[in-house]
Amino acid sequence: MKHSFRPRGICAQEIIVELDGQGVIQDVQIIGGCDGNHKGISALVRGMKAQEAVDRLKGISCGPRPTSCPDQLALGLEQILAGN
Repeated sequence: MKHSFRPRGICAQEIIVELDGQGVIQDVQIIGGCDGNHKGISALVRGMKAQEAVDRLKGISCGPRPTSCPDQLALGLEQILAGN
């Protein structure tokens, strides 16, 4: 199932995540921001359980910002897993 959300505090404008029925990440698309880094994040988390991605990515900052694209992905995944 595909889920879309608007991240906050980063360059990207939208994150689209596709999870299978077992909560495994099938695809991630991050719209806007640094294309190469986003392709890398997507490739690394594809096939990973969403909760594992949350555990690994949550809390990562970007320079002086208190959040980052990986952190925003983790926060979005948390919301999806919580059913929001």
